[in-house]
Amino acid sequence: MPKFGFDSKDSPIDFVTLPMMSLREVVMFPRSIVPLFVGRDASVKAIESALANFDKKIFLVTQRAPEKEKPEPEDLYEVGTVSKILQMLRLPDGTIKVLFEGLYRGRWDPTTNVVSPEDEYPMARVERIAEREVEDSEADALVRAVHEGLESLGDANKKVAPEAISAMSGIFEAGQLADAVMPHLKVDFRKKQEVLELLPAYERLERVYELLLGEVEIATIEQRVKGRVKDQMEKNQRDYYLNEQIKAINKEMGREDDPVAEAAELEKRLAEKKMSDENRERILREVKKLRTMQPSSAEYTVLRNYVDWVLDLPWGELKQTNIAIDKARTVLDEDHFGLEKPKERILEYLAVQNLVDTIKGPILCLVGPPGVGKTSIARSIARATEREFVRLSLGGVRDEAEIRGHRRTYVGALPGKIIQSLRRCSFNNPVLCLDEVDKMSTDFRGDPSSALLEVLDPEQNATFNDHYLDLDYDLSKVFFITTANTLDSIPLPLQDRMEIIRLPGYLETEKREIGRRFLLPKQVEQHGLAAENLNLTGEGLVQLIRTYTREAGVRNLEREIASLCRKTAMRIVEAGDKQMQVTVEADSLEQFLGVPKFRYGEREENAQVGVATGLAWTQMGGELLLVETVLMPGKGKLAITGKLGDVMQESAKAAISYLRSRSDVFGLKRDFHQEVDIHVHVPEGATPKDGPSAGITLATAVASALLNIPVRNDLAMTGEITLRGRVLPIGGLREKLLAAHRGQIKTVLIPRDNEKDLRDVPQEIKDDLTILPVEHMDEVLEHALACENADAIFCGRGDAVEPIANLLLKEQRLEERPH
Repeated sequence: MPKFGFDSKDSPIDFVTLPMMSLREVVMFPRSIVPLFVGRDASVKAIESALANFDKKIFLVTQRAPEKEKPEPEDLYEVGTVSKILQMLRLPDGTIKVLFEGLYRGRWDPTTNVVSPEDEYPMARVERIAEREVEDSEADALVRAVHEGLESLGDANKKVAPEAISAMSGIFEAGQLADAVMPHLKVDFRKKQEVLELLPAYERLERVYELLLGEVEIATIEQRVKGRVKDQMEKNQRDYYLNEQIKAINKEMGREDDPVAEAAELEKRLAEKKMSDENRERILREVKKLRTMQPSSAEYTVLRNYVDWVLDLPWGELKQTNIAIDKARTVLDEDHFGLEKPKERILEYLAVQNLVDTIKGPILCLVGPPGVGKTSIARSIARATEREFVRLSLGGVRDEAEIRGHRRTYVGALPGKIIQSLRRCSFNNPVLCLDEVDKMSTDFRGDPSSALLEVLDPEQNATFNDHYLDLDYDLSKVFFITTANTLDSIPLPLQDRMEIIRLPGYLETEKREIGRRFLLPKQVEQHGLAAENLNLTGEGLVQLIRTYTREAGVRNLEREIASLCRKTAMRIVEAGDKQMQVTVEADSLEQFLGVPKFRYGEREENAQVGVATGLAWTQMGGELLLVETVLMPGKGKLAITGKLGDVMQESAKAAISYLRSRSDVFGLKRDFHQEVDIHVHVPEGATPKDGPSAGITLATAVASALLNIPVRNDLAMTGEITLRGRVLPIGGLREKLLAAHRGQIKTVLIPRDNEKDLRDVPQEIKDDLTILPVEHMDEVLEHALACENADAIFCGRGDAVEPIANLLLKEQRLEERPH
C-alpha cells in the first residue's frame, strides 16, 4: 500500500513505489488518455506487474535518447506521469496495445531506483508533485485566448476532432487546460517535456499558448499548400484527360502526328541546350504555338522546321581540345613538306591558345597559288588540335543570304552556310575553313564579303545574328581559316580582320621530295599497285617536274604521276604478272607521257638585240617575261602590244622618255625618235599583263634595239623605272627568283631596296644565282648589255668614260642599221 508523508510546509506528499516504463518520443500528461504500442520485454513485464499487483498503476517517464533500447537510469527524465492502465490488447506479432490515462505528475530519484526481485523490469519510488491553480484576471484572459486558439486550430487542422475541441473549451482551470491541450500539439517531445516539468499553472499555460499559436500558423500554411497542390493536381488531371481525348480524336481521324507529344519532345530537347535565357524563351514561345496548330497546316511545317534547325545546333557544346605544340608540329610535318614560315606562324597561334584559355577563335587567311596545300594545311590544323573540320566553299557565292540566310517570311528559307556548316558538327568549336574567299562576287542581291565582316570579326561574332534564326549565336570559339589565291579581290576591311599568312610556291627540290614522299605512294596505293611495281627514278622525277609541269603547286605533278600509274597498271595487266616492275627514267618519260609539254627554262639560247628577260609574279608563282623591241623607219610612233595593262604601258612610255633624256650620253641623235617607229611586244599576247616591275626590262630592251647591242641571255631583271632612271622596289621577289632559278638564269638584277627581302629566299636559290642589287638604270645597262667593252666604257653612274654609241657609230651609223 502507498505510504503518505508531509513536507516542511505541512502539505501532503505521496511517496509510492510503482513499476516504471520508459517512453520513446512520447510524453504522457495528467488527465489525458493515450493509446500506446508496447513491444520491449521489460515494458511488457512492467505492465503485467502493474495489472497484477499495483492496482493498474504504472509510472511513465520519457527517455532522453530515444534510440537506446535498454536505457540506464540517467537516460530518463526525472519528471513523469503516474498513469492508470485502462485497457490492454495483445496483438498477433507479440506486441500489446495499451490504453493509458494520466493521473498526476511524479518525480523520481534515479539514485534510489528500486529494481524488481526478478530483475526483469525497473521499479521507481515516485514522489507526487502537488499542483496549485491560480485564479486572477490574467489567468482568465489567457484561458480565453487559448480557447480562441483551439478554435483556430480546429479550423486549420481537420485532424483534431471537433469533440476534443469542445471538451477542451469547457476547461477553465489554467493547469488542467494546459495538460489537456499539449497532447494535441505536434511539437518535439523535448518541448512537451519542458511543459510537463513546468509546475506554475499560469506559466505552463502561457508556454502552451505560444506552442498553440505556432501550430495554428503551421496548420494554416499546410492547408494553403495542400490547396495549391490539389488545384495543380486537378489541373494536371484535367489536362491529361483532355490530351487523351485529343489523341483519341486524332487517331479516329487518321492523324499519325500528335502536336502535343511533339511539342513535349521539343521542350525536352530545348531544356538540354546551353543557350541564353532570352533565346530559350523565344524558342519556348514558338514551341507553344505548335501545340495549337494542326500538323497538316503549312504554317506548322514552317514553324517545326525552324525549331528543328535551332535545336540541331550545338549551342555551347565545346570539345576538349588538346594543344600540344610538339604533336602539332609533328602532324604538320607529316602532312606537308616545306612551308616552314606558315607552319611556324600556326604554331605560334596554338602556343598562345595553350597559355590563354579564354582566347577568341583566331582568324587566319592562307594566301598562295593553287595546289600549294592551303586547304589541306587547314585540315592538318584541325587534326593537330583535335577539333572537328568543316570546309565551306565560297567560290562563286554572290548572294549575301548565302552567308546570313533568308528571313523566314520567304518560301523555302534556310539559314546561311555558316549555320548550316555548324549544324553538321557535334561541337561549337570546330575548325571552319572558308575556301576560295577571294572568288566571291557582288551583284544586285548583295555583297557576301560584307556579310563576312561580322563573321570574321572577333569582337562581333560572339553575337552573330543569322536572318533565318533571328537569334544571337556565338561564333567566337570557332577557329576560322580562310584560303585565297590573291588578295586583290578581297576588300580591305575584310583583309583587316584576318591574319594574312602567305604560302609561296614550292621549289624544285621541294616538289621532288613531295613527289617521292607523298604523291607517288598515294597514287600507287589508289591504283592498286604495290610499291615495287613502279620504280620512278630520281632523274625521271626531276625531268617530269621540269618538262611536264609548270605550276607553283603540285596538282599537275600528281596528275602526271597518276598517269604513270595507269600506264604501269596497263602493262602489268597485259603481261599477267603482278610482280612485274616498271622502271621510269628520264629518257623513257616520252614513252609513257608523250611529247614534253614545256621547255625547261624559257631563256633565249643566244643573246639577241632588243630582247630582254624580265621577271613577273602570277597567281601560280613567278614566271620569266620576255620583252621584244624592233625599230622600223617611220615618224616616231610607239606601239605597245601583248595585252598590257595601263600601268605597264605607262612604264614603257617612262622608259622611252628616260632614253630620250639620255640620248647625248648614249650617242644618239636628239631627234632619233622622229625617224624610227618603236614596237614593244611582250609574248603570250592572250595573257593579261600589268604592273610596274617590268620598267627596267622595257628600258633595257629598247636601249638594246637603239644601240644595236644584244642583251645577255643568262640575265633577268625586275624593277620599276622612273623618268630619271632610278630603280624602285617591287613585290613578289621570292617567287620571281624561283622562276629565274627554274629558267636556268645565272644573274638577276633587283632593286637595291629589295635586298632586305632576300632573307625570305631559300639559301639554295641564293647559292645558284648571282643576285646584283642596282639603284640606277645606268647600272642595269652596264650589267645587261652583252658588250665586250661594257666595263670599260660605262661605269654605271651616268658618267661616260667613252659613250657606247660613239664606239658603235664608228663601226656603223644609226641610219645604216638594218631594221
